[in-house]
Amino acid sequence: MKPDFDGPAVAGAGNPGRRDGAAAGLAASFDAYAPAEVAARVRSFGAAKARLPLLSLVLLGLLAGAYIGLGSLMFTLVAADGTLGFAASRFAGGLVFSLGLLMITVAGAELFTGNNLLAMAWADGQVSTRELLRNWAVVCAANAAGAAGLALLVYWSGHGSMHAGAVGQTIARIALAKAELPLGEAFFRAVLCNLLVCMAVWMSQAARSVTDKAVAIVFPITGFVAAGFEHSIANMYFFPLAALLGAPIDGLQAAGRLAIVIAGNLLGGSVLVALVYRMIYRRPAPVSPPG
Repeated sequence: MKPDFDGPAVAGAGNPGRRDGAAAGLAASFDAYAPAEVAARVRSFGAAKARLPLLSLVLLGLLAGAYIGLGSLMFTLVAADGTLGFAASRFAGGLVFSLGLLMITVAGAELFTGNNLLAMAWADGQVSTRELLRNWAVVCAANAAGAAGLALLVYWSGHGSMHAGAVGQTIARIALAKAELPLGEAFFRAVLCNLLVCMAVWMSQAARSVTDKAVAIVFPITGFVAAGFEHSIANMYFFPLAALLGAPIDGLQAAGRLAIVIAGNLLGGSVLVALVYRMIYRRPAPVSPPG
């Protein structure tokens, strides 16, 4: 007797139309959201983020700062390996730095640079100016505390002594280079950085699975790190850790560079991503003249 391969194990058996509809629905569930749908999702999550309770916002901000610190820690390990060539070191360092945004996106946390996308909901009138500035201020401060807190834990762990002290020397070298960047370079590196970070967050909103989110995130984050762009929250980890390790960091100079980088990140994320896409996908359709 012929085996019944099309028996009860197949959904919609005996009804081709139902089976085709189920297959189409399953295929659709794996398709990425279209760009216009992504814009609607970004607007929606922006409004939700802006109204989070203060305690939740602070705790999620602390976590995000620590997660970016963990990505920075991984980058440092790669950078401390002198056997790698320049391009290989930059690419591998960017790849492992992606850990931070992956943890934030999948586990849930509030990152100042990613939250620059709230500018879209603000431009659409879904978020007030007060709510927008509250979110940015609270999350940025909480990110700073989380990143500095992780730096303290890393210092106490003796992490800098790894690889015969090369890891600690690399942390100091990275922090000093960031503190001494010319102001213009620091600003425009920050603009480019957050353009890529916010594109990673934007594209992750097209995803329907954790795997999709990882693919959307890894390449833009690897790109900004490999190119040497400036991420304000990563700097909030490097500066205090380098100071704890005894690097001659000028506190005022580091604070000044950090302020410049925050401003550049804001421009790159809120204007070059959120507001540009808002003009494309959220602008009201023109009204036809009567007659």
